[in-house]
Amino acid sequence: AGMAAAPTPTSSAAVTPRVLLMGARRAGKSSIQKVVFHKMSPHETLFLEPTNKLVKNNIANSSFFQFEVWDFPGHVDTTSAAVKPDSTYGGCGALVWVIDAQDDHAEALARLQATIGVAYRINPNMVFEVFVHKVDSFSEDQRIECQRELQNHLNEEMTAARLQHVKVNFHLTSIYDHSVFEAFSKVVQQLIPQLPTLENLLDILVTSSRIEKAFLFDVVSKIYIATDSSLVDMQSYELCADMIDVVIDVSCIYGLGEGGEEGSGSTASNCVITLNNGTALFLREMNRSLALVCILKESVMQQQGLLEYNCASFRKSLFELFRLPAGVALSLPK
Repeated sequence: AGMAAAPTPTSSAAVTPRVLLMGARRAGKSSIQKVVFHKMSPHETLFLEPTNKLVKNNIANSSFFQFEVWDFPGHVDTTSAAVKPDSTYGGCGALVWVIDAQDDHAEALARLQATIGVAYRINPNMVFEVFVHKVDSFSEDQRIECQRELQNHLNEEMTAARLQHVKVNFHLTSIYDHSVFEAFSKVVQQLIPQLPTLENLLDILVTSSRIEKAFLFDVVSKIYIATDSSLVDMQSYELCADMIDVVIDVSCIYGLGEGGEEGSGSTASNCVITLNNGTALFLREMNRSLALVCILKESVMQQQGLLEYNCASFRKSLFELFRLPAGVALSLPK
């Protein structure tokens, strides 16, 4: 039953990584995946019908990395036999529980705790993420207080169920800004076995090129599949995500069309945008679906040749890394 499985990047992969979207009715689950993965305008989501059956979406923007998002209807008991717990949770990489921040939390948190109990027994390796959603109308203080209240309440529920050792990550999200993209970026990163090596490569690039921050973006969804080890500043992420929109819009008008194959040198275009505060944004296309976006001082662009060379080396290592079977380490450049 359900959709046919998409071809996986490597023959050794038994199943496509899976993200489960769960939560109460009208919490915003379908809106999140429509906005993040299907380019729907946030305002259009107001007209979405409630989800009445399990919807499986195959996210295959890149040949490097593919995964599935399963959107569960809010009325389904996620601890019951109806969801086929062994197969659903057994092959799952991450469970995202969406809570409407403007609604009563008690029932949602009780259901979340019960679901974690069932899922964790079946698959202790899966990660649990809570999206405290629809916080766009809250002030900064209200957002912090809401998240603290939810965390404390869930901790009490988890302790009572003897699940206090299970880690649960919280994210404040809204479809009306970049927060939901940033939150989903962190979820997807945990499905990528090559992530530590990828972050290491980005750290080497940042250090050798005097870059302040570097992101590796999935161009279609604008989620970043990796960044260097320095802390992510939301404003930096927003700048880089907006730059991708600008480049795509310009490319649609002035681009060369469907010229190059994925991974061929002919597709590797780049763009530099200079801001009025002495900062520059640098974009280098890795292939048709991935782009490296960097924030750096405008003065560093005087050594653009070095930057181009280092980006080309990173791109070569990126392709080498994703051609390897999952779990095989890559020898890093010195």
